[in-house]
Amino acid sequence: MTVDMRRLIIGLFTAILMFNTGLAGAQQARKLPRIGYLSAAPGIDPAFLEGLRVRGYSDKKTILIEHRSAQGDLDRLPALAAELVRLNVDLIVTQGTPAAQAAKKATGVIPIVVATSGDAVGSGLVASLAHPGGNVTGLSFLGTDVGTKRLELLKETLHAMTRVAFMANTAIAPETITLKNLQSVGPSIGVAIRLMEVRSAEDFDAAFSAAARERCDAALLSANSSFIPHAPKIVALEAKHRVPVMYSWRDFPEAGGLMSYGVNVGDLFRRAAGYVDKILKGAKPADLPVEQPTKFELVINLKTAKQIGVTIPPNVLARADRVIK
Repeated sequence: MTVDMRRLIIGLFTAILMFNTGLAGAQQARKLPRIGYLSAAPGIDPAFLEGLRVRGYSDKKTILIEHRSAQGDLDRLPALAAELVRLNVDLIVTQGTPAAQAAKKATGVIPIVVATSGDAVGSGLVASLAHPGGNVTGLSFLGTDVGTKRLELLKETLHAMTRVAFMANTAIAPETITLKNLQSVGPSIGVAIRLMEVRSAEDFDAAFSAAARERCDAALLSANSSFIPHAPKIVALEAKHRVPVMYSWRDFPEAGGLMSYGVNVGDLFRRAAGYVDKILKGAKPADLPVEQPTKFELVINLKTAKQIGVTIPPNVLARADRVIK
């Protein structure tokens, strides 16, 4: 056999080996579980990625995450959910009730893990917490109950408060329920509730102007994660109109808002990763009970309090999990 012939055979053998190796690698890549992540807010929650990591999952190594964000525009959620279904993901993780509802409407087959939702039963996501049924499970906080707790904390902070603006999107079921509960509890602590409808970022200017015009002593912002991308604008309006606001998410006092009280969202996302792990290992959503939050947090921005003329009572300040100075 000539030298040239040997070189040709070796070259052909190497090419075949490289082709087979590449084909095997491509086949392995295609076998990675694909997780859809649907949210109204931007970005993937770091706590969710942390929860996956401690369970041995890493994006682009052991799983593939397809992230779709509506960037605060709830009207985009149905199309984004449909896109994830077309991609044939193995499961969908959702943040917020509207995202969960959009995913459920888009598919009755692909498992859905709800990382955060206001009232999973009342919103029609699951049949019951203990027996979800269908393809949806995850975590649900009773946003309606937390809403009244926020009102009570606001009253403790502002003793003379008699009128509160509730800024909410009542097209979302949990927010309508929260409104009714606030209107029920309000009179018992001497507070009247005024609804300020906000369905998009453009509505906040009118909502704050109305709150100031109607001489509301403070405002409550509903637990709507689609508002998070607009935090800078909202807290700027709070400062402009000097209307103290109690928020649901810590993102707002961190952006300059007065205070927030709500679930520890990071804890929920870490626990959501546990649901993902179980489903990828063969568990059915219908057999996984919906869990509720166990950790809540109060965050207060003292710098903002000083700017808008609010004095935080010592008993409220002592209960804060985080104080921003």
